Amino acid sequence: MLVMQNGRTIFEHYANGGSARGRWPIFSGTKSFWGIAALAAVRDGLFKLDDLVADTITEWKSDPRKSQITIRQLLSQTDGIEGASRLQRASIRDRNAMAIRLPIVAEPGTAFIYGPSHPQIFLELLRRKLNGRATTSYIEGRVLNRLGLGRLNYKKDARGNPLPATGFELTAREWARLGELVLGRGNYHGRQIVPANLLRDAFVGSQANPSYGLAFWLNQQAPNGREADMERMLDFPWQSVQWTDVCICKDAPADMVVALGSGYQRLFVIPSLKAIIVRQGSNARFSDAHFLRLVLGRD
Repeated sequence: MLVMQNGRTIFEHYANGGSARGRWPIFSGTKSFWGIAALAAVRDGLFKLDDLVADTITEWKSDPRKSQITIRQLLSQTDGIEGASRLQRASIRDRNAMAIRLPIVAEPGTAFIYGPSHPQIFLELLRRKLNGRATTSYIEGRVLNRLGLGRLNYKKDARGNPLPATGFELTAREWARLGELVLGRGNYHGRQIVPANLLRDAFVGSQANPSYGLAFWLNQQAPNGREADMERMLDFPWQSVQWTDVCICKDAPADMVVALGSGYQRLFVIPSLKAIIVRQGSNARFSDAHFLRLVLGRD
Protein backbone atom coordinates (compact mmCIF):
# COMPACT_ATOMS: atom_id res chain seq x y z
CA MET A 1 0.00 0.00 0.00
CA LEU A 2 1.25 3.45 -0.95
CA VAL A 3 -0.30 6.84 -0.18
CA MET A 4 1.00 10.08 -1.68
CA GLN A 5 -0.28 13.61 -1.24
CA ASN A 6 1.05 16.87 -2.67
CA GLY A 7 3.88 14.91 -4.28
CA ARG A 8 5.08 13.42 -0.98
CA THR A 9 4.86 9.83 0.22
CA ILE A 10 2.95 9.86 3.48
CA PHE A 11 2.47 6.10 3.95
CA GLU A 12 4.11 3.04 2.42
CA HIS A 13 3.87 -0.55 3.58
CA TYR A 14 4.67 -3.93 2.00
CA ALA A 15 3.29 -7.07 3.66
CA ASN A 16 4.46 -10.69 3.58
CA GLY A 17 8.08 -9.94 2.83
CA GLY A 18 7.32 -7.62 -0.08
CA SER A 19 9.41 -4.59 -0.90
CA ALA A 20 9.18 -1.30 -2.77
CA ARG A 21 11.16 -2.91 -5.61
CA GLY A 22 8.83 -5.88 -6.02
CA ARG A 23 6.64 -5.80 -9.11
CA TRP A 24 3.10 -7.17 -8.92
CA PRO A 25 0.50 -7.87 -11.64
CA ILE A 26 -1.96 -5.00 -12.04
CA PHE A 27 -4.18 -7.05 -14.37
CA SER A 28 -6.85 -4.77 -15.91
CA GLY A 29 -5.02 -1.73 -14.58
CA THR A 30 -3.05 -2.23 -17.81
CA LYS A 31 -6.03 -0.88 -19.79
CA SER A 32 -5.58 2.62 -18.37
CA PHE A 33 -2.08 2.93 -19.86
CA TRP A 34 -3.47 2.03 -23.29
CA GLY A 35 -6.23 4.58 -22.71
CA ILE A 36 -3.57 7.24 -22.25
CA ALA A 37 -1.83 5.96 -25.40
CA ALA A 38 -5.12 6.41 -27.27
CA LEU A 39 -5.29 10.04 -26.17
CA ALA A 40 -1.67 10.53 -27.24
CA ALA A 41 -2.64 9.19 -30.66
CA VAL A 42 -5.46 11.74 -30.84
CA ARG A 43 -2.95 14.45 -30.01
CA ASP A 44 -0.67 13.11 -32.76
CA GLY A 45 -3.50 13.42 -35.28
CA LEU A 46 -3.84 9.69 -35.96
CA PHE A 47 -7.61 9.84 -35.37
CA LYS A 48 -10.39 11.58 -33.44
CA LEU A 49 -12.34 9.86 -30.67
CA ASP A 50 -15.61 10.13 -32.56
CA ASP A 51 -14.23 8.76 -35.82
CA LEU A 52 -15.89 5.57 -37.06
CA VAL A 53 -13.83 2.43 -36.44
CA ALA A 54 -14.95 1.16 -39.87
CA ASP A 55 -13.02 3.98 -41.54
CA THR A 56 -9.88 2.05 -40.52
CA ILE A 57 -11.15 -1.51 -39.98
CA THR A 58 -12.84 -1.50 -43.35
CA GLU A 59 -14.12 -5.07 -42.98
CA TRP A 60 -16.84 -3.55 -40.81
CA LYS A 61 -18.21 -1.18 -43.45
CA SER A 62 -20.77 -3.68 -44.73
CA ASP A 63 -22.13 -4.51 -41.26
CA PRO A 64 -25.09 -2.20 -40.45
CA ARG A 65 -24.25 -2.08 -36.72
CA LYS A 66 -20.47 -2.44 -36.61
CA SER A 67 -20.16 0.31 -39.21
CA GLN A 68 -21.65 2.77 -36.67
CA ILE A 69 -19.15 2.08 -33.85
CA THR A 70 -16.86 4.96 -32.85
CA ILE A 71 -13.40 4.82 -31.31
CA ARG A 72 -14.82 6.47 -28.17
CA GLN A 73 -17.28 3.58 -27.82
CA LEU A 74 -14.43 1.07 -28.15
CA LEU A 75 -12.50 2.76 -25.34
CA SER A 76 -15.58 3.07 -23.11
CA GLN A 77 -16.57 -0.57 -23.81
CA THR A 78 -19.98 0.52 -25.11
CA ASP A 79 -19.51 -0.60 -28.73
CA GLY A 80 -21.88 -3.56 -28.31
CA ILE A 81 -19.26 -6.19 -29.23
CA GLU A 82 -19.15 -9.41 -27.22
CA GLY A 83 -16.69 -9.11 -24.28
CA ALA A 84 -14.89 -12.38 -25.16
CA SER A 85 -12.78 -13.14 -22.07
CA ARG A 86 -11.34 -16.09 -24.05
CA LEU A 87 -9.14 -13.59 -25.91
CA GLN A 88 -6.78 -13.74 -22.94
CA ARG A 89 -5.82 -17.36 -23.64
CA ALA A 90 -2.14 -17.73 -24.46
CA SER A 91 -2.92 -20.28 -27.17
CA ILE A 92 -4.58 -17.76 -29.51
CA ARG A 93 -2.29 -17.11 -32.47
CA ASP A 94 -3.74 -13.77 -33.62
CA ARG A 95 -5.88 -11.98 -31.06
CA ASN A 96 -6.45 -8.94 -33.27
CA ALA A 97 -7.91 -11.01 -36.11
CA MET A 98 -10.12 -12.90 -33.68
CA ALA A 99 -11.31 -9.70 -31.99
CA ILE A 100 -12.46 -7.89 -35.12
CA ARG A 101 -14.50 -10.96 -36.15
CA LEU A 102 -16.41 -11.13 -32.85
CA PRO A 103 -20.19 -10.72 -33.06
CA ILE A 104 -21.99 -7.56 -32.05
CA VAL A 105 -24.63 -8.34 -29.41
CA ALA A 106 -26.07 -4.89 -28.61
CA GLU A 107 -26.69 -1.64 -30.45
CA PRO A 108 -23.58 0.61 -30.26
CA GLY A 109 -23.77 2.98 -27.30
CA THR A 110 -26.61 1.20 -25.51
CA ALA A 111 -24.80 -1.31 -23.27
CA PHE A 112 -21.61 -1.59 -21.21
CA ILE A 113 -20.06 -4.98 -21.95
CA TYR A 114 -16.76 -5.36 -20.11
CA GLY A 115 -14.07 -7.57 -21.64
CA PRO A 116 -10.77 -7.74 -23.51
CA SER A 117 -12.38 -7.53 -26.96
CA HIS A 118 -12.70 -3.73 -27.03
CA PRO A 119 -9.08 -2.80 -26.24
CA GLN A 120 -7.93 -5.57 -28.60
CA ILE A 121 -9.99 -4.11 -31.46
CA PHE A 122 -8.59 -0.68 -30.61
CA LEU A 123 -5.09 -2.16 -30.78
CA GLU A 124 -5.76 -3.39 -34.34
CA LEU A 125 -7.05 0.05 -35.29
CA LEU A 126 -3.92 1.67 -33.83
CA ARG A 127 -1.71 -0.88 -35.61
CA ARG A 128 -3.22 0.07 -38.96
CA LYS A 129 -2.92 3.79 -38.24
CA LEU A 130 0.79 3.40 -37.43
CA ASN A 131 1.62 2.10 -40.93
CA GLY A 132 4.11 -0.54 -39.89
CA ARG A 133 5.34 0.87 -36.58
CA ALA A 134 4.73 -1.52 -33.67
CA THR A 135 2.00 -0.62 -31.20
CA THR A 136 4.38 -1.47 -28.35
CA SER A 137 6.91 1.00 -29.73
CA TYR A 138 4.19 3.64 -29.84
CA ILE A 139 3.02 3.23 -26.23
CA GLU A 140 6.63 3.10 -25.08
CA GLY A 141 7.66 6.24 -26.95
CA ARG A 142 4.57 8.28 -26.16
CA VAL A 143 3.70 7.12 -22.64
CA LEU A 144 5.74 4.48 -20.82
CA ASN A 145 9.26 5.78 -21.40
CA ARG A 146 8.13 9.27 -20.41
CA LEU A 147 6.89 7.80 -17.14
CA GLY A 148 10.21 6.00 -16.65
CA LEU A 149 8.63 2.57 -17.16
CA GLY A 150 10.35 -0.24 -19.02
CA ARG A 151 10.70 -4.02 -19.32
CA LEU A 152 6.96 -4.62 -19.19
CA ASN A 153 5.09 -7.83 -19.94
CA TYR A 154 2.86 -7.35 -23.01
CA LYS A 155 1.63 -10.97 -23.18
CA LYS A 156 2.15 -10.97 -26.95
CA ASP A 157 0.50 -13.55 -29.19
CA ALA A 158 2.30 -15.45 -31.98
CA ARG A 159 1.85 -12.48 -34.33
CA GLY A 160 3.45 -10.12 -31.82
CA ASN A 161 0.20 -8.39 -30.84
CA PRO A 162 0.20 -7.32 -27.19
CA LEU A 163 -2.78 -7.98 -24.91
CA PRO A 164 -3.89 -4.48 -23.85
CA ALA A 165 -6.52 -5.79 -21.42
CA THR A 166 -3.97 -7.09 -18.90
CA GLY A 167 -0.36 -8.10 -18.41
CA PHE A 168 1.63 -5.25 -16.89
CA GLU A 169 3.49 -5.85 -13.63
CA LEU A 170 4.52 -2.77 -11.66
CA THR A 171 5.73 -1.72 -8.25
CA ALA A 172 3.36 0.48 -6.27
CA ARG A 173 5.65 3.46 -6.89
CA GLU A 174 5.70 2.78 -10.64
CA TRP A 175 1.91 2.53 -10.83
CA ALA A 176 1.63 5.77 -8.86
CA ARG A 177 3.35 7.57 -11.76
CA LEU A 178 0.14 7.18 -13.75
CA GLY A 179 -1.60 8.88 -10.83
CA GLU A 180 0.91 11.72 -10.97
CA LEU A 181 0.12 12.12 -14.68
CA VAL A 182 -3.58 12.44 -13.83
CA LEU A 183 -2.93 14.94 -11.03
CA GLY A 184 -0.66 16.87 -13.40
CA ARG A 185 -3.49 17.11 -15.97
CA GLY A 186 -1.47 15.20 -18.51
CA ASN A 187 1.89 16.56 -17.39
CA TYR A 188 4.45 14.31 -15.71
CA HIS A 189 7.53 15.95 -14.19
CA GLY A 190 7.47 18.80 -16.68
CA ARG A 191 6.59 16.73 -19.77
CA GLN A 192 3.11 17.10 -21.27
CA ILE A 193 2.27 13.54 -22.29
CA VAL A 194 -1.34 14.34 -23.26
CA PRO A 195 -3.06 17.76 -23.40
CA ALA A 196 -5.23 18.55 -20.38
CA ASN A 197 -8.38 18.97 -22.47
CA LEU A 198 -7.92 15.51 -23.99
CA LEU A 199 -7.23 13.91 -20.62
CA ARG A 200 -10.57 15.24 -19.38
CA ASP A 201 -12.25 13.06 -22.02
CA ALA A 202 -10.96 9.99 -20.19
CA PHE A 203 -13.00 10.93 -17.13
CA VAL A 204 -16.40 11.37 -18.77
CA GLY A 205 -18.77 8.44 -18.31
CA SER A 206 -21.08 7.07 -20.97
CA GLN A 207 -24.84 6.91 -20.93
CA ALA A 208 -24.61 3.12 -20.64
CA ASN A 209 -22.20 3.34 -17.70
CA PRO A 210 -21.65 6.76 -16.09
CA SER A 211 -19.04 5.17 -13.78
CA TYR A 212 -16.61 4.24 -16.58
CA GLY A 213 -14.76 6.68 -18.82
CA LEU A 214 -12.03 5.82 -21.32
CA ALA A 215 -10.27 2.95 -19.49
CA PHE A 216 -10.74 4.58 -16.06
CA TRP A 217 -13.45 3.97 -13.44
CA LEU A 218 -15.18 7.03 -12.00
CA ASN A 219 -16.77 8.00 -8.68
CA GLN A 220 -18.79 10.84 -10.17
CA GLN A 221 -22.15 9.49 -8.95
CA ALA A 222 -21.04 10.01 -5.33
CA PRO A 223 -22.28 10.95 -2.78
CA ASN A 224 -25.82 10.03 -3.82
CA GLY A 225 -25.17 6.83 -5.76
CA ARG A 226 -25.39 3.40 -4.19
CA GLU A 227 -22.00 1.92 -3.35
CA ALA A 228 -21.10 -1.06 -5.48
CA ASP A 229 -18.22 -3.51 -5.73
CA MET A 230 -17.34 -2.84 -9.36
CA GLU A 231 -15.12 -5.90 -9.57
CA ARG A 232 -17.90 -8.22 -8.41
CA MET A 233 -20.44 -6.58 -10.72
CA LEU A 234 -18.22 -7.51 -13.66
CA ASP A 235 -18.73 -11.19 -12.81
CA PHE A 236 -22.44 -10.99 -13.67
CA PRO A 237 -23.87 -11.26 -17.21
CA TRP A 238 -23.80 -7.81 -18.78
CA GLN A 239 -27.53 -7.93 -19.51
CA SER A 240 -28.37 -8.12 -15.80
CA VAL A 241 -26.21 -5.27 -14.45
CA GLN A 242 -27.57 -1.78 -13.82
CA TRP A 243 -24.76 0.81 -13.91
CA THR A 244 -26.77 3.97 -13.31
CA ASP A 245 -26.64 5.53 -9.84
CA VAL A 246 -23.65 3.50 -8.63
CA CYS A 247 -20.42 4.77 -7.13
CA ILE A 248 -17.25 3.29 -5.69
CA CYS A 249 -17.42 5.13 -2.35
CA LYS A 250 -20.05 7.63 -1.20
CA ASP A 251 -17.57 9.25 1.18
CA ALA A 252 -14.77 9.72 -1.34
CA PRO A 253 -14.72 12.84 -3.53
CA ALA A 254 -16.73 12.63 -6.74
CA ASP A 255 -13.64 13.57 -8.78
CA MET A 256 -11.84 10.36 -7.80
CA VAL A 257 -10.79 8.20 -10.75
CA VAL A 258 -9.62 4.61 -10.46
CA ALA A 259 -7.51 2.14 -12.42
CA LEU A 260 -8.87 -1.24 -11.39
CA GLY A 261 -7.40 -4.73 -11.71
CA SER A 262 -8.54 -8.18 -10.64
CA GLY A 263 -7.85 -9.30 -7.10
CA TYR A 264 -8.48 -5.74 -5.92
CA GLN A 265 -5.43 -4.15 -7.48
CA ARG A 266 -6.21 -0.46 -7.28
CA LEU A 267 -4.85 2.94 -8.21
CA PHE A 268 -7.08 5.64 -6.70
CA VAL A 269 -6.42 9.21 -7.83
CA ILE A 270 -8.21 12.10 -6.08
CA PRO A 271 -7.41 15.43 -7.76
CA SER A 272 -9.27 17.57 -5.20
CA LEU A 273 -7.06 16.14 -2.43
CA LYS A 274 -3.94 15.93 -4.64
CA ALA A 275 -3.80 12.33 -3.44
CA ILE A 276 -2.75 8.98 -4.92
CA ILE A 277 -3.48 5.66 -3.22
CA VAL A 278 -2.12 2.34 -4.52
CA ARG A 279 -3.36 -0.97 -3.13
CA GLN A 280 -1.90 -4.27 -4.34
CA GLY A 281 -2.68 -7.70 -2.96
CA SER A 282 -4.24 -11.11 -3.54
CA ASN A 283 -6.85 -13.51 -2.23
CA ALA A 284 -8.29 -11.27 0.44
CA ARG A 285 -11.72 -9.95 1.29
CA PHE A 286 -11.70 -6.31 0.33
CA SER A 287 -14.12 -3.40 0.09
CA ASP A 288 -13.13 -0.31 -1.87
CA ALA A 289 -15.62 1.81 0.06
CA HIS A 290 -14.53 0.63 3.51
CA PHE A 291 -10.84 0.91 2.59
CA LEU A 292 -11.26 4.45 1.31
CA ARG A 293 -13.19 5.54 4.40
CA LEU A 294 -10.34 4.27 6.57
CA VAL A 295 -7.64 5.94 4.48
CA LEU A 296 -9.54 9.23 4.22
CA GLY A 297 -10.47 9.25 7.91
CA ARG A 298 -14.20 9.17 7.17
CA ASP A 299 -15.11 5.85 8.75
